[in-house]
Amino acid sequence: MLAKRIIPCLDIKNGKTVKGINFENITDVGDPVELGALYAKMGADELVFLDITATNEKRKTLSELVTRIAKHINIPFTVGGGISSVEDVSVLLACGADKISVNTSAVLNPQLISDLASQFGSQCVVLAIDTKNINGEWFVFLNGGRVATDIKTVEWAKKAVALGAGEILLTSMNNDGTKDGFALDITRAVSEAVNVPVIASGGAGAMEHFVDVFEEGKADAALAASIFHYKEIGIVQLKSYLRDKGVEVRL
Repeated sequence: MLAKRIIPCLDIKNGKTVKGINFENITDVGDPVELGALYAKMGADELVFLDITATNEKRKTLSELVTRIAKHINIPFTVGGGISSVEDVSVLLACGADKISVNTSAVLNPQLISDLASQFGSQCVVLAIDTKNINGEWFVFLNGGRVATDIKTVEWAKKAVALGAGEILLTSMNNDGTKDGFALDITRAVSEAVNVPVIASGGAGAMEHFVDVFEEGKADAALAASIFHYKEIGIVQLKSYLRDKGVEVRL
């Protein structure tokens, strides 16, 4: 069995690490270079950097900041935000990213997934899905959660994997920042529908939530932000807890 991964997330706005609740009420929580270095030192399995306003502001990801973070970490590094071409990815990989995350651009141009997978390999292409439950159905949202679509989440995940996506980063907008636990139903539905790893995101607030999302949600990795940023849960502490609960992790 592959070890489950614990992944801190740096949501970036104006060069600073920020956090919100349900994608709103964004507040500044610190310097991304310092936080990235700290998480790598603490035993994080990977690091995710998401420039959360790049698409909405119609600009590219902050490549200079990506370079600075990459110099301070020795773990796999995924970067997303504003990526819409093979050239964008080439720049970010040259800056030190190991994987890239596409979201809105992939929905608007699904061929982009195939182009990136062909050029860089599926293992480099992470499809980020921001999803929201509306009247019992989970739908895909774009532009940092600002734009609704009628695309059903599980169907989009299956299509994206068929096109070449090598991993899914699934964020529940309903759960994001609430600390009430991950959205287990949609996480499990996507995990069972695709044959690539699924990273669960949105709602982590207690160590038992990670057990739930790995066991009930069938996730391969769990991403969290505020509980790590505010030092509510330590990564070493969390991994020890998971191991005690029978969840395979890298200590």
